[in-house]
Amino acid sequence: MTQGSVPALQSRRFLWLYALAVAGGSVAYVPFLTILLPLRITAMAADQDVAWLAFATFFGAISASLSNIGFGWASDATRRRVPWIAAGLLLSSLLLGAFGMTRSPWQVIALLVAWQVGLNMMLAPLSAWAGDVVPDQQKGVLGGLLAFAPAAGAGAGVLVTLPGLASADVRLWLVALLVFLCVMPVLLVGRPRRITDVDGRPTEAGPRSRRRGEIVRMWLARLLVQISEAALFAFLLFWFRAIDPAMTDARVAQIFGLILLGAVPLALAAGRWADRHDRPFAPLTLCAAGAGAGLLVMASAKGLEVAIGGYVLFGLSASVFLSLHSAQTLRVLPRPDHRGRDLGVFNLTNTGPSLVMPWLTLALVPSFGFTGLFLALAGCALAATILLWRMRAAR
Repeated sequence: MTQGSVPALQSRRFLWLYALAVAGGSVAYVPFLTILLPLRITAMAADQDVAWLAFATFFGAISASLSNIGFGWASDATRRRVPWIAAGLLLSSLLLGAFGMTRSPWQVIALLVAWQVGLNMMLAPLSAWAGDVVPDQQKGVLGGLLAFAPAAGAGAGVLVTLPGLASADVRLWLVALLVFLCVMPVLLVGRPRRITDVDGRPTEAGPRSRRRGEIVRMWLARLLVQISEAALFAFLLFWFRAIDPAMTDARVAQIFGLILLGAVPLALAAGRWADRHDRPFAPLTLCAAGAGAGLLVMASAKGLEVAIGGYVLFGLSASVFLSLHSAQTLRVLPRPDHRGRDLGVFNLTNTGPSLVMPWLTLALVPSFGFTGLFLALAGCALAATILLWRMRAAR
């Protein structure tokens, strides 16, 4: 690209179809891991369901972490993403339907480990594919479009659990069908433009030491925000009920759904602003600060209205942060030939907190209450803000 020329951009069709495919990934695991899997384990293990679900979550997260790195590396080595995505879509869909044949908790766990392998065979190269074909000038818009994924996952959970719609076993195949409908269009008709500045050798963005520092700060910032979200995901209902015993799980689910929907236009607007002003990390900094502010409000809340307000501020800030961060991470990765592997390492910030935070929360809350927990999490968000503020200033 010559000086003064208009930068080559990826087609809107591909961006939207790619966002639909990523939403399909969310549809694949959100309804299953949050609703269908716990229900199946409860049906098998009765009063031991919490312990078995903890085992399943632990082994599933380990399988997801390792297979995401492995298939990211494999798609790097073969220099092809689409065949891996298609194979993972097929394998994970068949394994998801196979949960209907499980008869014991151990069979569920074994199949869960295999399903995570198949799912991440699809997700890892799908994540890297965007880095291959979407230029930096559109990373903000891409991040905004990725905000649809969590909302799609939550919506799919509502759909497949509608009373009378499907039996427990049919629900599994219904989820698989929804994933297929979301992912296949980009594989069949996406046809991304080939942009040399993206899929060729990257131009140098600065000294190698500076690039390594950017990667570390981006990784740590996401980890810190994910720690906060993982803790709240597990114990939010308990906290709301500690403030108001009349708080129902249905109302909490409604608040959560509204936050996911509200995050979509905010992320799109923030992403477009970041692209237009070439300030990719400014919205991330603001969102990390907003998440910290929300946690401080939650720590001081005495009434339900203030508590909900604090959680809405945290939830919107964290949701927008995670969507934009996923796209802007592609900006700082140093080598396109290792992009899939490196994104697998970044994926550890998603799986790691869910393994650790429940136990840390159980250690903090009995001694210091939810106020102590939220203050500690606000410290994590503040640390993420500082990391990204320095990074923004360095650009």
